[in-house]
Amino acid sequence: MADSKGHQNLESNSDNRPLTPHMKITGVKINYYHICHTKLWLFSHNIALEHEHENVNIGKQLHEERYTRNKKEVTIDNTISIDFVKQHNGVMELHEIKKTKKMEDAHLRQMLYYLYYLRKRGIEARGVMNYPLLNQTKDVELTPEEEKNIEDDIRGIEQIVTGRMPHPKRIRICPKCAYFEFCFCGEGSED
Repeated sequence: MADSKGHQNLESNSDNRPLTPHMKITGVKINYYHICHTKLWLFSHNIALEHEHENVNIGKQLHEERYTRNKKEVTIDNTISIDFVKQHNGVMELHEIKKTKKMEDAHLRQMLYYLYYLRKRGIEARGVMNYPLLNQTKDVELTPEEEKNIEDDIRGIEQIVTGRMPHPKRIRICPKCAYFEFCFCGEGSED
């Protein structure tokens, strides 16, 4: 459930301790939390630069070309956006399509958040990461330990988003990021 300001009201965590009301946490925020805190902060403050970025467009094209039979982009509560959903042996499967495994940890955390989000609403599901260019898939299950990790991620995101913008830290993926020029204006693109 969300209040009028878009804050989630998750009734309890895996230890049945009450959680305080949270800001709206999306799968993208979980992903960015594991990639770059500056990117997370900028995105969370409505500075969205990725909608026309080349890598995003490549991902959309991959999805459209490789998975034509599956219903595209299932959005739930304007909070999580799943590439496609299937039923497999009576179990709901959430599928995410990724170009590479370069940021696999962030991708897995995003999928785990989707599973967590649905579980909190009484829906059990499993996740499948699809890497079509590698002809690989990876199954994802939400364990009690991972559930606690997701709750820690949520608290970490809240701290970052409600604080001051984190100072950009140059990492190997920065030059390919849509926010690169914003973060490192005037510094050039060389490492």
